[in-house]
Amino acid sequence: MARSDPETAPKDPARAHALALLRGVLEEGRSLGERGATPGEAARARRLALSALRHRSRAEAALGPHLSRRPAAAVQALLVLAVAEMLAEGAPAHAVVSDAVALARGLPGGGRVSGMVNAVLRRAAEGRAAWDAAAPPRMPGWLRGRVSGAFGGARTAAIEAAQEAGAPLDLTAARDAAGWADRLGGTLLPTGSVRLPGGHVSQMAGHAEGAWWVQDAAAALPARMVGARPGERVLDLCAAPGGKAMQLAAAGARVTALDASEVRTQRLRENLARTGLPAEVVVADALDWEAEPFDAVLLDAPCSATGTIRRHPELPLIRGKEALAELAAIQDALIDRAVALTRPGGRLVYAVCSLLPEEGANRIASAMERHPGLVVEPATLAGTEPGWWRDGALRTAPDLWADRGGMDGFFAVSLRRP
Repeated sequence: MARSDPETAPKDPARAHALALLRGVLEEGRSLGERGATPGEAARARRLALSALRHRSRAEAALGPHLSRRPAAAVQALLVLAVAEMLAEGAPAHAVVSDAVALARGLPGGGRVSGMVNAVLRRAAEGRAAWDAAAPPRMPGWLRGRVSGAFGGARTAAIEAAQEAGAPLDLTAARDAAGWADRLGGTLLPTGSVRLPGGHVSQMAGHAEGAWWVQDAAAALPARMVGARPGERVLDLCAAPGGKAMQLAAAGARVTALDASEVRTQRLRENLARTGLPAEVVVADALDWEAEPFDAVLLDAPCSATGTIRRHPELPLIRGKEALAELAAIQDALIDRAVALTRPGGRLVYAVCSLLPEEGANRIASAMERHPGLVVEPATLAGTEPGWWRDGALRTAPDLWADRGGMDGFFAVSLRRP
């Protein structure tokens, strides 16, 4: 990583932190974080790193004609970061190139590398035609094949385009969503979420008062599928950070929110305190926890998160197909536990933020074999469209509502216990 001496210090410190984040993903397989930066720098550094990851294929297309061979990984990361900031973010080329040269001096090769970076970036800054002609980043073969099998080739390409485009900011209001859409200058989506182009969440009207919380439009649908009624006992398994638990509580249910992570549960408690919504919070392993059966259970299970790549473009680079079998086993075990925690005649909603049938429809088919009498209960949700439903289950994807900014990929289904 770059040394912190005057010769290698960029004028914009966020660029150094962005390079560290990007190298952590590309060279070490780390999740994108915000390590080593002040709060102000962290947000900008993360935005720059996200842009580089989303537009990596376009940046490499703009760089290609000016490189005789692929440089070392650290140098390639720096070049991609700089080109993405110039051509995607519209930053002035002179400032970006100057800081990239300073950072290059701290990489192996020193002055020789910095000279090459200077020359290549000055030429690449004029590479708009190559940038525009390039295709969005393709998902890895193992993932692309599975997504294509589930959605078809044309939709897979559209999903990749949506992943490159990123995601707007969606909010769920405890009440009066239309009023908050007007007040915040947002759009009220047909499903009831409020969509904004972005912004500093903590500074927005209504945040401190807990009138709303951040939640993707698709992520808000599984809790609505529960159909929670006032006074019903509802269990939210794997509940942190709390968006779904707050939806259930806002509907008047008596909510128990369970999660195995003490750290994630702390954020859940903070969100409940901010919104003033009541819920019993439990830190426990769902597979070991005992309680009287509930009227309804919501299980948003751990999964590959392949439906959230537009928010987390590092995922295809740090995760592989090897984890799918382990995840499926965890999902099966949690479904079995959720069935046991649902009273006879009660409802169980299973959801995953995944595009893969192995984590969605296949898991439900397996569960119905293990639990005779368990049936899919087709749900209807205001604002959703017929094409989002198949065999009684909801399946969203990033290419849906592309003209509105898309949505995360989710599989969700409502089951009735005999």
